[in-house]
Amino acid sequence: MKLLIVEDNQRLALDMQDFLSKSGFVVEKVALLQEAREKIAAYSYDLVILDLGLPDGNGINLIPMIKNQDSRTGIIILTAKDALPEKVKGLEMGADDYLTKPFHKAELNARINSILRRGKFDGKDSIEYNAIQIDIPAKQAFVNNQPLNLTKIEFELLLYFMYNQNRMLTKESIVEHLWEDKIDQSDSFNFIYNHIKNLRKKIQDESGDNYIQSMYGMGYKFSLETEDAL
Repeated sequence: MKLLIVEDNQRLALDMQDFLSKSGFVVEKVALLQEAREKIAAYSYDLVILDLGLPDGNGINLIPMIKNQDSRTGIIILTAKDALPEKVKGLEMGADDYLTKPFHKAELNARINSILRRGKFDGKDSIEYNAIQIDIPAKQAFVNNQPLNLTKIEFELLLYFMYNQNRMLTKESIVEHLWEDKIDQSDSFNFIYNHIKNLRKKIQDESGDNYIQSMYGMGYKFSLETEDAL
């Protein structure tokens, strides 16, 4: 899952980034309204943590842009204790939740996971596709009730595929989702092949089925509808 932190307090932003990265999220951070606009225009995020009091403007103005880019993107606004009118306005504009500074990291993590489950998986703690099941809070995948030993990247890759069942995903979209903005730093995406091959093999070893179909010249589709292989 990919998050964007929009917060000008560098110490707070770094603390959140470090904590959420260790919790398994891919996290980017910016400190200015304009930087946030550029990120949101260029990349897709599952959730944005949005401080309202930014040096170059009110973060609340980003909410319509975020929702226009992808209505499923979750938004948590960060506010001061005495900012009730802004909290209400932010929620009315489309924010999903708010936190009042200071807050506990565990509460932030719980709010994030709640929004992500509600927005992307209809509030469920687990998702299934044929023989595959994912326990989202536990970050554990199963095939035919047998646990898979996945790396962090393999788990995030499987979760991304499960969320996009039967949809063709380009190599670019996979790299962007898993490796932040490193998509701009390479003209080749060959380095994702090993991750996909390893994930495919681990699933096939338990199920005998090839769920990750190669769409030659385009990308991949998570489906049992075709039988192409890499």
